[in-house]
Amino acid sequence: MRLLSGRSTSAPRTAAQQVRRALAAVAGGRFAALPFPLVFWDGSVLPAAAGPADAPAIHVEREALGQLLHEPNQLGLTRAFVTGQLRFDGELREALALRNRFGGASLSPRELAAVGALALHLAGVDALRPPRVPDCELRPRGHRHSLRRDRDAVRHHYDVSNAFYRRLLGPTLVYSCAYFEDPDDPLDAAQERKLERICRKLRLEPGERLLDIGCGWGSLVRHAAEHHGVRAVGITVSERQAELARERVRDAGLADRVEIRVADYREVADGPYDKIASVGMYEHVGRAQLGAYAGQIAALLRPGGLALNHGISSLASSPAGAKSLIQRYVFPDGELQPVADVVAALQRAGLETRDVESMREHYALTLWRWLDNLEAHREAIVAEVGIERLRVWQLYMTGSALAFEDGDITIYQVIVARDGAAHGLPLSRGDLAADARAVAPGDGRA
Repeated sequence: MRLLSGRSTSAPRTAAQQVRRALAAVAGGRFAALPFPLVFWDGSVLPAAAGPADAPAIHVEREALGQLLHEPNQLGLTRAFVTGQLRFDGELREALALRNRFGGASLSPRELAAVGALALHLAGVDALRPPRVPDCELRPRGHRHSLRRDRDAVRHHYDVSNAFYRRLLGPTLVYSCAYFEDPDDPLDAAQERKLERICRKLRLEPGERLLDIGCGWGSLVRHAAEHHGVRAVGITVSERQAELARERVRDAGLADRVEIRVADYREVADGPYDKIASVGMYEHVGRAQLGAYAGQIAALLRPGGLALNHGISSLASSPAGAKSLIQRYVFPDGELQPVADVVAALQRAGLETRDVESMREHYALTLWRWLDNLEAHREAIVAEVGIERLRVWQLYMTGSALAFEDGDITIYQVIVARDGAAHGLPLSRGDLAADARAVAPGDGRA
């Protein structure tokens, strides 16, 4: 039998021997220079040919080949990892740090067919049957970015479990990038600093109306009402988020100043608002709806009012494909736009850009803290949402942290002012350059 090598010989006995021969025969041998060892189900090992001496080993179960035969792409790899058919020794961070070693390498159709034949030979005829798809995978249905489909996509992510998010995020329950003065800052302090910084950027004043688009569990509206005396409305399409956000508002004694609604941003019609914040939400909007999103912000904002858009943007990264981890498991239908496109859409809607701040390094630090929380509460999280959901979050957050560190993606806060009246911003923003320390409860500012 001829298996890629071009020579007629008896097939090697172990999985490692057969895979070694296959890797040497495709893509000019580039894949043979593995930066990590592979440990196969039969106990055979394919040693690393390049990379760190202590690179974590990847354990490959026979069933993983079935996943890759049916989906020879990132989706197949993700399913194999989530189901435990691919496992890593050591830190996942170390394994994913090697993810770009084979950038640009590709297989010809003939090579793909040969590799597929070998995978089927190794996995056996059972691999022809469709493999199990993890329960936490979602393929949204309906018109893209319709109200119904957007609700389904958002709820897939945010309705996991409030108990899960408490353990992941910590007591602040802020699911967006924190703001660090020092890499060793505690996460909670950095999150409180971020909330206060947003309030200062918006120049919140007592009695003003604030709209928080995508309010999560209500952290920003609580902070703004308590420490800046505003009347706030927070909207989310997640029923579970709204339930806990209302509870937190009541517990803080702010029910007379903060309202939490279950609504899409396109359904809000009670403007004008003096100030608007959108933190970690625009990524769900989509390129086709970006103009409508900016137009809705402008329509709800009073002349001269300020709005803040805080969101992840693409730098060097390519859009996530339909069969990517992000699209099927994390943020279905989510789209990242270059910040220039975001600013242009806001400007076309009559919103003048007044300030843009990159927070890329801050998000990497935030994600590593969240991963620490995942590990610290591992047993409780598995009991709450299951091992497969835990693996999804480990993979997505580790990959995201590395992408922020590498500059593949970034995050910006953009401050805009609506035309038609004076915005009231000072000539200098020196107070923002200084440390925006969180306001201590009971300081009298509310």
